[in-house]
Amino acid sequence: MEKQSMIKRVYRLYADGFRSMTIGRTLWLIIAIKLVIFFAIIKLFFFPDVLKENYDNDAERAEHVRSELLGSKS
Repeated sequence: MEKQSMIKRVYRLYADGFRSMTIGRTLWLIIAIKLVIFFAIIKLFFFPDVLKENYDNDAERAEHVRSELLGSKS
C-alpha cells in the first residue's frame, strides 16, 4: 500500500509541475522537435540501410547477418 501511495505522490508532483508551467511547455516542445529532427537527420545520413542496398531479398539478407554473427564466410 505504501508503494502505491508513493507512486501517486510522485505522479502528482510531476503532473502539478507540468500543469503550472507557462514558458516551460514551449521549451519542452522546442526540445522535442529538435530531438526528432536531430535523430531523423542522423538516421538518414549516418545509418543507411546497407542490407537493403546490397541484397535483393530477405533470404540473402538473413544469410549475410547469420554469417556475420557466426563469423563464418560462405
